Amino acid sequence: MATTLMRNTAPREHPGRYYGFIAAVTTIAVMGALGVAVFGDATYVGPFDAPFAFWLTAGLALVAELRPTRWGGLWMSPIASIFVVYVLTTMITWGFVPALIAQSGAIALLGLQVGYAVWRAVYNIAQTALALTAAWLTWTVITGGQMWTGTLTQLFGVFAAGAAWTLTSTAMVALLMRMRTGDAWHTHAWQWLKSEWPLRATQTAIAPILAAAAVQSWWLVAASAIPIFSVYRILQTAAEREKQADRDPLTGLLNRKGFQQAAEAKLVDAEETGTTVAVMILDLDRFADVNSALGHDVGDKLLVELAERFMADKPPGKAIARLGGDEFAFAWAELDGMTDPLECAREIRARLDKAIVIGEVSIEVDGSVGVAVFPDDGRDFQTLFRHADIAMDESKKRAGTYARYAPEFDHHSPERLMLLGDLRRALDHPDAPGVNLYYQPQISLATGEVIGAEALLRYHHPVRGMVNPAEIIATAEHSSVMRMLTERVVDIALRRLKHWDGEGYRLRMAVNVSVRDLQSPEFTDYLTDRIATYGVEASRLQLEITESALMADPRRVVDNVQRLSDLGLGISLDDFGTGFSSMQHLRRLPVTEIKIDKTFVTNLIERADNAAIVSTTIDLGRALDVGVVAEGVEDEKVRKQLEDWGCAAAQGWHFAKPMSADDFDRWLAHHRPDR
Repeated sequence: MATTLMRNTAPREHPGRYYGFIAAVTTIAVMGALGVAVFGDATYVGPFDAPFAFWLTAGLALVAELRPTRWGGLWMSPIASIFVVYVLTTMITWGFVPALIAQSGAIALLGLQVGYAVWRAVYNIAQTALALTAAWLTWTVITGGQMWTGTLTQLFGVFAAGAAWTLTSTAMVALLMRMRTGDAWHTHAWQWLKSEWPLRATQTAIAPILAAAAVQSWWLVAASAIPIFSVYRILQTAAEREKQADRDPLTGLLNRKGFQQAAEAKLVDAEETGTTVAVMILDLDRFADVNSALGHDVGDKLLVELAERFMADKPPGKAIARLGGDEFAFAWAELDGMTDPLECAREIRARLDKAIVIGEVSIEVDGSVGVAVFPDDGRDFQTLFRHADIAMDESKKRAGTYARYAPEFDHHSPERLMLLGDLRRALDHPDAPGVNLYYQPQISLATGEVIGAEALLRYHHPVRGMVNPAEIIATAEHSSVMRMLTERVVDIALRRLKHWDGEGYRLRMAVNVSVRDLQSPEFTDYLTDRIATYGVEASRLQLEITESALMADPRRVVDNVQRLSDLGLGISLDDFGTGFSSMQHLRRLPVTEIKIDKTFVTNLIERADNAAIVSTTIDLGRALDVGVVAEGVEDEKVRKQLEDWGCAAAQGWHFAKPMSADDFDRWLAHHRPDR
């Protein structure tokens, strides 16, 4: 597991070039600083005759970095360093070498606090040493290298030196950023100009004031520190206000904006280090009931108590936020010590296990957690956040405690929304092409005759071509398009039944129906109207219902299924054996047929447990006087075994694959029973 932040690593692409650049800058900086120190008459005072004002100034440069201010207004670095004012003052008052020593000490101290690797700290010292060298040369060219006396030329020289220091340092950072991100150098430089120039200009402007004080008396240096550190305090205040703007006022946790910033910073590090980040969303159950029954004051106290629980023993680096209402969010990176995202979700849920006592009221709290993991579930914050929210919704639907995002949960992805729109346009007009049915014959095992066919949905997209039927259903079932799709399927199926009547084939048609269909009383009226329109017998239309549909809303579904049965339609319980309440449904519903799922049928010869399930189901159907159809028959051995057990009918590739209407008619015309 990688444990290094991005600032302490090279980009995964071209790391050699990155480290080569750092080595080159360090070498040039060392050579430049040595050259100036040895040959440039770069020191106005020796170490033993330096006045107290020098030591005070150098000390203040270090003190300035004891508590670096993190301020979002800066772009190149979130840390507002103010040592530059003391370094420039030292340079123009006591020379290059004293300034270099003070600056290097301040940078080293800053690196320790930020957590730079040794090589990165060395580079930062070298980079700023190169900037100071450029500042010294600029100062020397303009002023002749004379110690500060306060002339107008020297004043201009200070501003020029400050600009040289800033531009050189920024150029080095911008080049390093370019090698990491691939963006143009001038892009990073322009970002700096927009965000950092006011701070750097202010520091440069203060330097001559501090120098004038330093040549007079050390106590003036001490007095000058007051306005300088006032600037520092202003920056601190700005940082604190920014921090408060990123916090939830009730709980003190991050708010949505602060959480996004924290999570995005983790994603940048994870991208560069090849590690993972887990984004999790927790939604409390029935929190509105607490507010309604006990009042909003109790609800607020409950949220505060939960926030304290989440913050207790919080691992370093873990970001926790209250998004608003009863939603909380969490971001934890592998770099922070996260190893298993689902273990994180379990940890969050564990904080809800103990009741919360507020006054004399004990409140049981529950909730659902959704998890999305970088990079597998998304590569940017917005995608991960949306996917975690989708996973949380899925967890609620399943009455579970937590769930990790999976593409099949996403009923509203851009791709599915586009597919849904295209499907709707194809269904808007009865004769529009695209939606059609394929037919797979159902064979009587006793006679070998064709007794009917199952209608299977097919959708040919104008661009994507044939779309997987499972994707179509998953896309449409949560929208009104599902009703339109079912009506189109029923209409085509009844039309085909009428056609078979005209050809002399008395077959039945099995059609799959969805949860939305079974929950709608209007669906029964639609079927009644269409059956009368085409003049076919209701008993020849077999509606296939899955157990998951029955579980969605059992009371309403059972009532509608009974109405459909009263019309004379056959009711088939599809995928029998894969659910948890098949026996209950057989007892409660007017089922005329059960279909054994192909997962049990296909390999029943090889697997004794599947054989036992299939044979027992056939016996059950016979005992209840319910027809049994086996799906997934793919070879003669399975067909023969099913026949020996007394299975009524079967379908599968052993008999025929699903076919278009014309191909089915041709196959039907040439089919001869094996008996």
